[in-house]
Amino acid sequence: MTELEKGPQGRRRGRGARERILSASQQLFREQGINRTGMDQLCAVAQVSKHTAYQHFAGKDELVAEYLRRFDPDVLPGVFDRTDLTPRERLLAVFDVPASTPLCPYIGAAVELHDPGHPASECARDYKKAIAARLAETAREAGATNPEQLGEQLALLIDGASARTRVLDSECFPTAAAIASVLIDNAIPASSPRQPSDDRGTTGSAPVPAGGH
Repeated sequence: MTELEKGPQGRRRGRGARERILSASQQLFREQGINRTGMDQLCAVAQVSKHTAYQHFAGKDELVAEYLRRFDPDVLPGVFDRTDLTPRERLLAVFDVPASTPLCPYIGAAVELHDPGHPASECARDYKKAIAARLAETAREAGATNPEQLGEQLALLIDGASARTRVLDSECFPTAAAIASVLIDNAIPASSPRQPSDDRGTTGSAPVPAGGH
């Protein structure tokens, strides 16, 4: 980086400032939480002045909301858009979460903020509703008699496993996947057409990328 790309006290300026701020927010908010991260620290990590930060974001509330929007705008496309898996396999693949995956950022934000009217809380609600809707859509493809109910059950199971993993610092998603398999089998009539690969469970399915659930 040349000296012309630096501002006062060696800060980077100009092109890319917004992305650096968002990148810093993803790092700090996930590592230490939203409430413990101040704008001074965030600006230092992003190498921008507070003046520059407030040119891009009206305040921390707006930044937190945008931070959440960046995680998974398409709702787990790495699972739901896979064409190599049957609908049942896609439902189970949602539970293939690496042990190192941090707490769902949407749950974390909602817990920290305690404000249902906060822009980030609205983002969290929208995302969780979208997850349940995609699960229901996939359950319908799998032949579930009540896909909306199954979608809500699986969404609740995902969030519970995410929170329990964080609290106990242990892997809870394998157990959640086993419960999900029972729920799915009970929700799909025996007469529903199923592909032979359905009996493979989650074998061969790729882990869900780190991000939101």
